[in-house]
Amino acid sequence: MLPAEAEAEILAELRRLRARVPQLSGALAASADGLVLAQDSATTEAESVAALTAAALGVAQRLSDCTGQGGFRELLVRGEHGYVATYAAGEAAVLTLTAEPRVNVGRLHLEARRSSLRITELIEHSLGRRSGPEVPAPDRP
Repeated sequence: MLPAEAEAEILAELRRLRARVPQLSGALAASADGLVLAQDSATTEAESVAALTAAALGVAQRLSDCTGQGGFRELLVRGEHGYVATYAAGEAAVLTLTAEPRVNVGRLHLEARRSSLRITELIEHSLGRRSGPEVPAPDRP
């Protein structure tokens, strides 16, 4: 889906994110349809996590739309042993993080939102898309 250099840059961003939030136990970037783009975690279940993220994303998008809250931005699940957080990374990808129960959730959101924007830029650049609104060409006489 993405060129190798884009995958390497996404992996580097995941590693920087884990350095900024030490309580993260895993970071995964996946396509919206559940394919792993890059991962930085000790778990060997990246494909399963990516597939489950895609399923949760579909439900979260529907819930957000049905309740009039607009487009999907993020989803946070708190379990007995920590958190799973998913953030939109443009329309084509998501960032999913696992964190220890002692993570500062505000810091998690702040840093993850920054990383999801960076991942969006990397994906759009690698696909030849410009980020931001289209600027029409000036009229020529």
